[in-house]
Amino acid sequence: MEPAIVTPNKDGADGEKGLSLRWSARLSLTTRILVVNVLAIALLAGGLFYLNNYRDRLTEERLTQARMQLTIVADALSAADTQDKDRLVRQFSRHLGARLRLYAPDGTKIIDSFALAKPTYQFIDPESEPLRKDAARLLDQTIESIVFSAPIPNFSEPAKDVTDAWPELVKTRDASGAVSSVSLAPDRTPVIVAGKSLPDGTGSILLTSNARDITRIVRAERSSVLIVILFAITVSILLSLFLARTIVRPIRKLARAALRVRMGHSDEIAIPRMPGRRDEIGQLSRALSDMSAALRDRINATEAFAADVSHEIKNPLASLRSALEGLERVEDPDLQRQLLDVANDDVRRIDRLINDISDASRVDAELARAKFEPIDIGKMLEQLLTAREQRTSNQGVHIAFARPAKDVARVMGDGGRLARVFGNLLDNAVSFSPADGLVEILATPDGDEIVIHVADEGPGVRPEQREEVFQRFHSDRPDGETFGKHSGLGLAIAKTIVEGHQGTIRILDRPGGQSGACFEIRLPKAAG
Repeated sequence: MEPAIVTPNKDGADGEKGLSLRWSARLSLTTRILVVNVLAIALLAGGLFYLNNYRDRLTEERLTQARMQLTIVADALSAADTQDKDRLVRQFSRHLGARLRLYAPDGTKIIDSFALAKPTYQFIDPESEPLRKDAARLLDQTIESIVFSAPIPNFSEPAKDVTDAWPELVKTRDASGAVSSVSLAPDRTPVIVAGKSLPDGTGSILLTSNARDITRIVRAERSSVLIVILFAITVSILLSLFLARTIVRPIRKLARAALRVRMGHSDEIAIPRMPGRRDEIGQLSRALSDMSAALRDRINATEAFAADVSHEIKNPLASLRSALEGLERVEDPDLQRQLLDVANDDVRRIDRLINDISDASRVDAELARAKFEPIDIGKMLEQLLTAREQRTSNQGVHIAFARPAKDVARVMGDGGRLARVFGNLLDNAVSFSPADGLVEILATPDGDEIVIHVADEGPGVRPEQREEVFQRFHSDRPDGETFGKHSGLGLAIAKTIVEGHQGTIRILDRPGGQSGACFEIRLPKAAG
């Protein structure tokens, strides 16, 4: 079985190379539509970067707030009496929702708010939380990995609670203000740690708090964004599939139909026209349908033409073969000369037939490549008649031409081909005209058309034969004319050329009941 595509896939020279997408050459149209639409949603997902920065800003604000709070607490404790420090630590711890620890100059812990009152926060064991919390933590880790978030260390209480066990307190020895940092609790919520030396030099103070609200706020925002993204992706995929269905399916249908037309052997196979579609695909389907119909007609015409050519060439070849075979058996010189004359006539007939066949087969292709220019029909016919008189092609027949004014009968066309049309019509009219007959030519404008009449005084054409005379190899010559002098292609070529110029040609009765034929050609008038 033949492959579906027989033409090699090469970049054209007319701009196709610039339109080719080599990176997606192997992707189907459906995949490309999905990728493009989902890519737009991926840009929306960039909001996760913003949310990660939002979390970092919240954390930084909380660290700044912790340092300010710790500075206030340190100033208050430095100004308080020793017996009031326990009360102040307990009250500050309750109001700030934090754990405060006071250390002596030697580094030992002397006050702990969790020992004075009920703890203001408690770390949650992840193993005791429901599954949805595990999913939330996994989502946090996934998003942080996607946005390349800076790693945050895990929080842990030192084995020996002294000053040197806390980096924040160690750093305060060389810093005038408070030092803060963030770490993660076992349930991946932020733990804010801030340390500061007391202004009176009697020790240092440490603040720790579990900022669970930061995680709650960021998770809520992320959940909202993810819901929007998932909804947008779902809608985008559904719309992409709908778009792909309305585009890809009809294109595949057209491709399969075109493949059947190429591989089929039946004239009934046709490209679907999709009359219900008014978009570009509908236009494409109708254009392909018209193109396939035109190609089918051209193929049928070519096959019929080939059959006619074979039939027409067989006749002179058979006559030539008979003449040559007779020469071998005939000894009479006069009869031999007659046979040689027959053979020469057959050779000239074959040569003339081949030339006409060559012209008929090339005329369509040459018209398709021809560049049409403004042609003055009056001037062309005048030049054509002058050339015929110089060649004595009129055979004693008079030709009367009512030349129109200059530029009155102008058409767009190929001058050489149009001259061939009028030459063929004149040859036909002269051959059918009696001795001293008259051929009349008239070219006049008629609205948006130029009408040319070529009338002779011959026997005319019967109405039932007026279409047949334009068929290839049709020949119905006057009595007494030498057989085989005409190939029967002249009028067929003329009709092809006229139709190639968007015109029409037909045979009419001469006015007033006069005998003869009148060929009428209508060509579109040149603009301007």
